Amino acid sequence: MAKPEAPRAQPSQHPPITTNTNTNTNTNFDIEKHPTLHLSETNSPPPTHTSPSPTFLTYLLQWNTRIESLSGFEARGITRVPPSERQQPSGAAYLQMVLLWFSANITMNNLVVGLYGPLLFQLGFLDSSLCAVGGVALGAASTAYMSTWGAVSGCRTLVVVRYFMGYWPSKLCVLLNIILMEGYCTVTAIIGGQILSAVSGGSMTIAIGIVVVSIVVVFVAVVGLKFFHVYERYAWLPQLLVLCILIGSAGPFFSTSLASTGSTAQIAANRLSFFSLCFYVPNSWGASSSDYYVYYPEKTSKWKAFALTWTGLTLSFCFVDMLGIGIASGIATHPIWEEAYGISIGALLTVSYAPLGRFGDFCAVILALGLIANSIPGTYSAALNCQMMGRSWKVIPRWIWTIALVVIQLACALAGQHKVFVVFQNFLALMGYWLTIMICIVAEEHVLFQRLRGLVLDWTAWEDKQKLPIGLAALMAFLLGWMGAILGMYQVWYVGPIAKLAADTGADVGLWVGCGFALIAFPPLRFVELRVIGR
Repeated sequence: MAKPEAPRAQPSQHPPITTNTNTNTNTNFDIEKHPTLHLSETNSPPPTHTSPSPTFLTYLLQWNTRIESLSGFEARGITRVPPSERQQPSGAAYLQMVLLWFSANITMNNLVVGLYGPLLFQLGFLDSSLCAVGGVALGAASTAYMSTWGAVSGCRTLVVVRYFMGYWPSKLCVLLNIILMEGYCTVTAIIGGQILSAVSGGSMTIAIGIVVVSIVVVFVAVVGLKFFHVYERYAWLPQLLVLCILIGSAGPFFSTSLASTGSTAQIAANRLSFFSLCFYVPNSWGASSSDYYVYYPEKTSKWKAFALTWTGLTLSFCFVDMLGIGIASGIATHPIWEEAYGISIGALLTVSYAPLGRFGDFCAVILALGLIANSIPGTYSAALNCQMMGRSWKVIPRWIWTIALVVIQLACALAGQHKVFVVFQNFLALMGYWLTIMICIVAEEHVLFQRLRGLVLDWTAWEDKQKLPIGLAALMAFLLGWMGAILGMYQVWYVGPIAKLAADTGADVGLWVGCGFALIAFPPLRFVELRVIGR
């Protein structure tokens, strides 16, 4: 766990871990290179003999060695990156922080979120725009805060969370984040398939389009962080160009004078619901944002990482959300768009580019392929999360988990290819609740129980359960937060009792009630935990 700057001799405390004890042995050895070894055996040299009769496991090890020896391939899994293996600081590396998030989120699936303002919540153009910008800015700030831990620790995001919520409770967040990333990537694959099918005039089925998107995703995500950063460095440019062309093509049909409908109280409730939705989407990266910074120098400024991450997220999401709001305002006044929207998101996009003829179809294809940039980081992080589920899970190489996850995405996308709007509507907000509650607990533990006590985190103890918090207080606060979220959630299939109290038909207040419960419950619970258990 954390250790005091001036250690005091207390019989009940474990001796602090020093950064030079077995450091070379532990950091140079990559468990992914020898998946048959147990963690307790990592200080011993790997066996040199081979079995006289090769088995399936032998062949698997041989293939793993060949794949991980490829140039540019990232063999490391969730093992901490020591300072000696980090990249050198440079302006280009810091610029990459902005480009990474801008490239990954200036995509068509995030444009869909903007449609909800006018179409689902009956908000006008101005109301929708203000809620989108405010929600995005706040949600991006929470993700940017979590990203600051990557460089300083060298650990992946949900490994860092172990220092705040405990080894075992953090696994609940790991499981939820796997579901979250898989869900987003599934929706992304469906939208890409719909666009490619619509552009082809039906000659290419949605299923084939989904397969095309999935193949590219698995290739880049398997190779790892180095190639992934290169891809994201340039993927934003064609996306930005074709989206600007979309503004020129569809902009004349935007109804910027569209007004909100409903009673005053209901309009206010709808504003809160759409604001919360726009908050959830950039916030959904919060459990993964440190994953991509572990190779940055240990001395990287936290404020710099925060500001650059926030900038990339805010610019990308605001741009596509505003464009989605504009298209949604046109649907309300343009019957052809309304008819296309009833078919699929891909058909709506194709109609929006219709004035440009075949060139518009080409632009739509670029947008469909651009969705790959959004799925790659999610799939990469989900594979790392699988290794965090347990020691037996960790010995399976990251690239195998990546392939397995893409297969699951493909199966789910093929099954739900005609229900993307319903899936998106029900999935987004539900997954946003737990992540915000987790970030609240992390922030309180950081400020109230670590910084104020002058504790220094020992990042070499990232998988030592005896040095990490027990996490009972965090688990109880997390569950209480979820209880508050359930009481305040407003979904198609369930409306909580607190949500029903808002306006005429209710509002989604699950995020705010859940966070309130967690923020109030955690400090006293953590105080008791420290007094009784001591860590």
